[in-house]
Amino acid sequence: MNVVVIVSDTLRRDHLGCYGSASIHTPHIDRLAGESTVFDRAFVSSFPTVPCRNDIMTGRYTFTYRPWSPVGAEELLLAEVLGRNGVVTYLSADTPNAFSPGYNYQRGFSGYEFIRGQESDPWRTTPVEVRLPCAPEKLRTPDAVRQYLRNVSERRSEEDYFPARTLGGAAAWLERHAGAGRRADGRPKPFFLYCDTFDPHEPWDPPAHYLALYERGYEGEEVIYPRYDRCDYLSPAELAHCRALYAGEVTMVDHWVGHLLAAIDRLGFRDDTAVILMSDHGFYHGEHGCIGKWLMTSRHAQGVPLYPEVCRVPFMLRVPGVTANRSDRLVQAVDIFPTVLDLFGIRADAPRVQGLSALGEQRRQWAVSSPTLSHPGIRVPHPATRATVSDGRWLLVYGSQASREEQAGGQPERTRMVDGIERVVRTLGSDPVLPELYDLQADAGCTRNLYGDAGGSEPARRLHAGLVEQLTRSAVPEEHLRFFRTLPG
Repeated sequence: MNVVVIVSDTLRRDHLGCYGSASIHTPHIDRLAGESTVFDRAFVSSFPTVPCRNDIMTGRYTFTYRPWSPVGAEELLLAEVLGRNGVVTYLSADTPNAFSPGYNYQRGFSGYEFIRGQESDPWRTTPVEVRLPCAPEKLRTPDAVRQYLRNVSERRSEEDYFPARTLGGAAAWLERHAGAGRRADGRPKPFFLYCDTFDPHEPWDPPAHYLALYERGYEGEEVIYPRYDRCDYLSPAELAHCRALYAGEVTMVDHWVGHLLAAIDRLGFRDDTAVILMSDHGFYHGEHGCIGKWLMTSRHAQGVPLYPEVCRVPFMLRVPGVTANRSDRLVQAVDIFPTVLDLFGIRADAPRVQGLSALGEQRRQWAVSSPTLSHPGIRVPHPATRATVSDGRWLLVYGSQASREEQAGGQPERTRMVDGIERVVRTLGSDPVLPELYDLQADAGCTRNLYGDAGGSEPARRLHAGLVEQLTRSAVPEEHLRFFRTLPG
């Protein structure tokens, strides 16, 4: 068996036809879904980008012990386990955070290619003067957009775009591997190919033929990297244009996923290669009054609740010989590690792995999706940093119950969440921050908060107990755990 994992950053599941979209063109991913086990209850585990990659590479719930940070020297990584068991491992990635200098999530791979130039990567130094596509106050980080525009200034065709370079580069590696050293039976050595494409994450600038599928005649400003905030600073036309740009990015990613899948077939790997496709989280395009996935200023940050647009993700698994089906199993990014080992038939000694193989009998009763709640640098967990707990039917949003006096009793919590820039955590929205409860069966968009209603009290207690159990099992120290033990009445 060989295994290919494709992670598409910020890919909303409701933008895929296989998850119900009737307007976004994703024929290649939909075709993969039609040959796969499609998980209808896949949730984020650790949020966002870097913690999620730590979950994938370690199989552990990062939000219980580590912030947005480089991979720990003490961690046992998936690529290391596979390499020790004779698997050739290769990484093709353009996601700038986890694979940037010093973060080292490429550790253990037999080979890797990191595609330079995404976001604020200091790659190109010219052109020196760059014209922003909109008013700077509408952009999350104007200097990052300037650097990005320098980085992509020499693009001439779609093959120069990041999904083409990352997924196309993975296909090129497959071709090289197919002709490389072989085993005694003539087959290429087993391989693990991990592809991490940053798109459709911002900045959004798809080729014009993709944008034309979703919009024509727009003449306003190009807000390609919007400020993470309440979205009332955008006009209705600008917000609609953001959605169209994003949709164009999704279809571009789909095209290059198709390119990689075609290479798997063309090179004769189809019958002995499993394929996993997933995303790390979604994005708000005006839902719940927000654009982005966080509230941010230059100095401060506050988490936005992880509602379904962000916490429910696509997750599909194609295994040769397994009939396509839909599954209601709860799955998360931490499950990649044990699932890949299962696919290779490897029984490794990895006692700290907390994920569950998607091929195994054991199932979880709830899924916890969360930014980091505990690590040695936190004194008092801030209430505005909230977890989402769901059993697939009910969804609870819950954070630390620290009082204002306890929060004020020392140094404020700081975070590098979202972009690696340190900010102070504070409440930027409504205060106090209270728990929320939603019935996903009756209210899939989480518009009616049932917390405190007679019909919602039992689900709230049950999901809260699940969160406490998860934090306890993950050895969260009592100095932090005590702030999560109480469910306010």
